[in-house]
Amino acid sequence: MSSPFHPELRRRARLVPRHIIGPRSLRPLRFVQSLADRRRPPSGVELERWGPVEVRVHRPPRVPGPTRPGVLWIHGGGHVIGSPSQDDRWCREMSERLGAVVAAVRYRLAPEHPHPAALLDCHQALVELAGQPDVDGNLIAIAGASAGGGLAAGLAILAAERGEVTPVLQVLGYPMLDDRTVLRRSPDPRQLRLWGERSNEFGWRSHLGRAPGSADVASTAAPARHHDLSGLAPAWIGVGTVDLFYDEDLAYADRLRAAGVACDVFVVEGAFHGFDAVAPRARVTRSFRDAQIDVLADAFGSESGAPAVAAGRP
Repeated sequence: MSSPFHPELRRRARLVPRHIIGPRSLRPLRFVQSLADRRRPPSGVELERWGPVEVRVHRPPRVPGPTRPGVLWIHGGGHVIGSPSQDDRWCREMSERLGAVVAAVRYRLAPEHPHPAALLDCHQALVELAGQPDVDGNLIAIAGASAGGGLAAGLAILAAERGEVTPVLQVLGYPMLDDRTVLRRSPDPRQLRLWGERSNEFGWRSHLGRAPGSADVASTAAPARHHDLSGLAPAWIGVGTVDLFYDEDLAYADRLRAAGVACDVFVVEGAFHGFDAVAPRARVTRSFRDAQIDVLADAFGSESGAPAVAAGRP
């Protein structure tokens, strides 16, 4: 039987677990993250408090002009773990290649803080980013990965409803969009890596504060439930074919397009959930991240500084 994984990811796929988050692993994983957060921030990272939220701000060096674009980055972690520090290198790369201010927000985590706590923290950070004196408030993008991608999608909805900031783009890396996925059986759960069905049920139950799949789930909590997607910011969605979120992400892209929202889909054949984090030097990861840089550069009307290598666009 041939491997379902991309050739560059097969070795990692044999080493990484199918599930990482659950009731038993939550505390140990948070403890490990807390140790990482105690380290001194890398050069160029500024820890700031914007109102009630803490952000890690990456400002580009030697950029002419008084203002520059802004990117609000939202980290992943299934809504229950994670920290903006985990994406320092990626945020720094975005800042330098785009000449943009990249702010990674520390939002409140579930289950202690179910929806809408995290989303409100992200919206506060979005408004504050747009108001920074060195940021062009008309050139703001929102971006995130996994649960952070789901929050970015929810933030695009909330931003459109409130009208305080109008993002030019939403960049959604393998986003966690639909709690109803827990009600559907994966074709082959043995192929899933890092985020399987058990982790998904735990993450959604923690985020919603109730059983996923319930009838009264707010659409800003699970953006796939939002009834009218028209008028949202243009979107980029990237996902691998061996990812639990593959079907829900493509379905969301179809609904965005049907609602008149421009949406570019970038599919990585044989990629599992979070592959870019566990294989950061792989060419397949480089192409995935170059594609995000390029679409952000297009939205900002600037050059990305490096060519993208296409992995696939259906």
